[in-house]
Amino acid sequence: MISVEEALTHLFSLVAPTGHETVPLLAATGRVLAEDVVAGRWQPPFAASAMDGYAVRAADCQLGAELRVIGESAAGHRFDGVLSPGEAVRIFTGAPVPEGADTIVIQENVTREGAIATLTQSPGDGFGAGHFIRPAGADFQPGARLSAPRVLSPNDIALIAAMGHGQVRVARRPDVALIATGDELVPPGSAPGPDQIIASNSYGLHGLLSAAGAAPRLMPIAGDSEGALTSAFRFAREADLVITIGGASVGDHDLVGPVAEKLGLERRFYKIAMRPGKPLMAGRMAGRMGGQMGERSDGPSDGPSGHRSGGAMMVGLPGNPVSAMVCGQVFLVPVVRAMLGLPARARVQSTAPLATALEANGPREHYMRAQLCDGLLHVAPRQDSALLSVLSDANALVVRPPHDPAQPAGAPVAYLPL
Repeated sequence: MISVEEALTHLFSLVAPTGHETVPLLAATGRVLAEDVVAGRWQPPFAASAMDGYAVRAADCQLGAELRVIGESAAGHRFDGVLSPGEAVRIFTGAPVPEGADTIVIQENVTREGAIATLTQSPGDGFGAGHFIRPAGADFQPGARLSAPRVLSPNDIALIAAMGHGQVRVARRPDVALIATGDELVPPGSAPGPDQIIASNSYGLHGLLSAAGAAPRLMPIAGDSEGALTSAFRFAREADLVITIGGASVGDHDLVGPVAEKLGLERRFYKIAMRPGKPLMAGRMAGRMGGQMGERSDGPSDGPSGHRSGGAMMVGLPGNPVSAMVCGQVFLVPVVRAMLGLPARARVQSTAPLATALEANGPREHYMRAQLCDGLLHVAPRQDSALLSVLSDANALVVRPPHDPAQPAGAPVAYLPL
C-alpha cells in the first residue's frame, strides 16, 4: 500500500491538460481562465465625479462664495463647455468632470437659487483640488491583466466586462465517464430485486465532479462480466478521465482491474493506506486499445488540443458508498483541478479542536466523518463506510495520520471541509 500523498503524486503525473475553448462572458462564471485577459482601455475612461454636487475650481472654494451655474454634466451626457473662474456645473455621480473644474462640492454643502450656487461648507472641511474626483484610469489602464489560471468569480466577470471583453478563453471541462459496476445495482427510480440495491455513488460523484469543474456523464451500469465491462469501457472511449466504481478489489467478481489491463491499462498503483478507500487503483489506458479507446478530439475547442500522449486516465474507486465519495473529495477534486490547469496540489486542510476525545488511530490515514459546529469538531460515533446518512450529516472529514495517538477533547486536529 502507498500513502495518500504518494497516490496524489502518481495521479498528478497522469494528468493531461484538456485544452482551451472560447466562451461568451455570460457563460464563463466558474470556469478556469486559460489565458490572461488584458485591458485595452482606461477605467474610468475620463475623470468622473464620485458624488452628486457641483464641479468647480478649487481656487473659487471659499465659504459663502457665489458661483454661476452654467450647465449640467450627467452620466452619459457630458458638459461640453469650459469652466471659467466664478462658474460651476451641476454634476451627478459618474458624470465626466468638465474641463476647467478640478474639484467637486457635494450638493449638501451648496444652496441654490436660480443660477446661483452658494458654498456653505468651510474651506477646512474638504475643499481642495481633486476632491470627490475619480481620475481617469484610477481602476485600471491599458495593459492591466487578469492573470490565468484562476476560477472566474462573478467579480472577475464584472472586471473582464469593464475591460471591454465579451468572450474569454477558458480550460475545456474534462469529459469524465462514470461507470458503476455490479450485478446488484439498479438506477434510482427503479424497483430493485430482492438481492439488489440502488446505485448511489455515481450520482453523488456526478455532483461532486460537476462542482469541481468537470463535465461528468453516467455510463450504463456494467454487470459483473468481462463482456459488460468491455462494453462499458468502449462507451467511455472519448473521455479524458474514466472512473469506475466498485469491482476494484480482489474478490472473484472484482473484474475491473483484469478487464482494464486486457484493454491496455498501464496500472500506476493499487491500494492506498487510507480508510475508507483502501482498494483504489489508477493508471492510463493504452492510446488505441485495439480501436476501443482511442484518443479524444477536442471537438469545438479552438485552442491547444490537449491531446493525450496515451489514452484516457483511469481511476478505479471502491464500491462502498462512503469510500467512493471520500476518495472523490481527496483524489478526484484535485485531479480535475489539475486537468483544468490549476496548481496540482492536495486540498487545503484546516484545523479545529475536537469536541470529544478520540482513540488512537491505526496504520492507515483515516478520514472520519464529522460536523464542525460552533468551532468544535464532533466526530460521528459511527464510521462504517456504507453509511451515507452519516456522510450526508457531515460537513467535515477529520484527517487522522497513521498511528496518530489518542487525542483528548479540545485537541486541534486537521480536517477537510465538505
